[in-house]
Amino acid sequence: MRRTIFARWRASFLTGLAVALPALLTIAVVKWLFGTISSFTDTLLFFLKFLLDPKEVYENGQSGPMYWYWSLLALLLAVILISTVGVLARYYIGKRMIEWLDTAMMNVPLMNKFYGAIKQVNEAFSGNKNSFKTVVLVEFPREGMYSVGFLTSEQRAEVQQKTKEQVVSVFIPTTPNPTSGFLVLVPEDKVTKLDMSVADGIKYIVSLGSISPEQLPPLPPKKIGE
Repeated sequence: MRRTIFARWRASFLTGLAVALPALLTIAVVKWLFGTISSFTDTLLFFLKFLLDPKEVYENGQSGPMYWYWSLLALLLAVILISTVGVLARYYIGKRMIEWLDTAMMNVPLMNKFYGAIKQVNEAFSGNKNSFKTVVLVEFPREGMYSVGFLTSEQRAEVQQKTKEQVVSVFIPTTPNPTSGFLVLVPEDKVTKLDMSVADGIKYIVSLGSISPEQLPPLPPKKIGE
């Protein structure tokens, strides 16, 4: 009798966990993202401590994390400022201001190394319409085994000259954490383009392959150049 009651409770608990877990994980991820972003955006409201009692601004009454409503206000302010920069960047005065900022940052020792590297990566992705917008299939980690990856760029410089082949860069994320992975250089004719979207590709990787796009009619495999 006791085992029967325990078995029923366990079944109910596992069923409830399966139902509630997606919502709980979603809330946890949103909370983590909000906390991470607010740790930077809260600095936009540095002047509040001079206008209000610190007890009304900070959770501990002195400094550190702000109350969530102030953090939300700071996040909205950051969105407005970034949007304003985007609008200004379309006009001459905005472009000139960006050029002055670039010049100033590149003239600061040590900081110019980080700023220059980040700027190059940003320009590479924003200037290449195929970067992380194409899901591909490559033989990795060895021949006969396949991995899902994302096309990042086509190598036209030293790599192509050394290999004597048309080589493309493919990022292969790890699972279930797609923020890390491997960069592999693969001959273009050995890369198969998939029809799934980037969002579907990420879901497929994060879910350990359990969530895959809807079944499509059989089609001949596509190569990158097609």
